Amino acid sequence: MSDSNSNDSSSKSPNAIWHHATITREKREELHNHKSLLLWFTGLSGAGKSTLAHALEDRLYNMGCSTYVLDGDNVRHGLCGDLSFSDEDRKENIRRIANVAKLFTDAGVIVLTAFISPFREDRRLARNLMQHGDFLEVYCNSSIETCEKRDVKGLYKKARNGEIPHFTGISSPYETPEKPEIEIKTDQISLDESVDVLIDLLRERGVIK
Repeated sequence: MSDSNSNDSSSKSPNAIWHHATITREKREELHNHKSLLLWFTGLSGAGKSTLAHALEDRLYNMGCSTYVLDGDNVRHGLCGDLSFSDEDRKENIRRIANVAKLFTDAGVIVLTAFISPFREDRRLARNLMQHGDFLEVYCNSSIETCEKRDVKGLYKKARNGEIPHFTGISSPYETPEKPEIEIKTDQISLDESVDVLIDLLRERGVIK
């Protein structure tokens, strides 16, 4: 695999020309001693996406891997701070994140994203942006009852009271992944067990040794 344009012709700025790096992705992966890819964590708010993504990153870091977590809340403090939670802005949010994640994989990094990303079409667009095999969809499956119990910010309660519009699982739909690379029932197995499952998957895929 080699470095490639991270945007299709429909999304690039006019008069922009892609500059190919002299250091290839393969060289960066060789330097890091592992392959790069994107793990896309999706699920309801409170399903454990961020918790699991950061726990996996901790494990990978201690194994000497180069990693980065793109967290849904964090990117809305800067990169996506101008976006609302309307369907249109959610789509744009995912488009931006997918493009950033593509750059991270070109840099030879194992990148983990933790976003609700409720719509299949948006997740499919993110997948299609990546090279074949670079996108692993991780479905964090938890009952909405468990998600509400974990909700320390009280978002579900506010959504049920009509204080938060477009809240996934309450006033806005969540489209369950049809064929994720892996489904983790975060309300049934422990965090350490979930990380073990993902480490095994990365080994099977030849990402880490």
